[in-house]
Amino acid sequence: MIIKTDSGNTIDTADMSPEERHVLQKLFAWNTLVESVDQFRQKKDQALAAGWNNSGPIRETRVLTRVIRQMENQVRLRLKTRKPE
Repeated sequence: MIIKTDSGNTIDTADMSPEERHVLQKLFAWNTLVESVDQFRQKKDQALAAGWNNSGPIRETRVLTRVIRQMENQVRLRLKTRKPE
């Protein structure tokens, strides 16, 4: 999968480890469900600590950090443009 950042850069998830891609799958789901960036960061920390099928911690690489920052920006934008209930 190719992820395009707000700055116009692209990140190819094929360059990431299977464990990193697994964390991203979890975060893509949480991206639309969390109520704050802090909650998203908590979910990120949980996913990194658990690893793939609870196999243990995954180190946050530079590439993974870039994707996570982009996802945090998406959370901020979604929450900013969300209609009040």
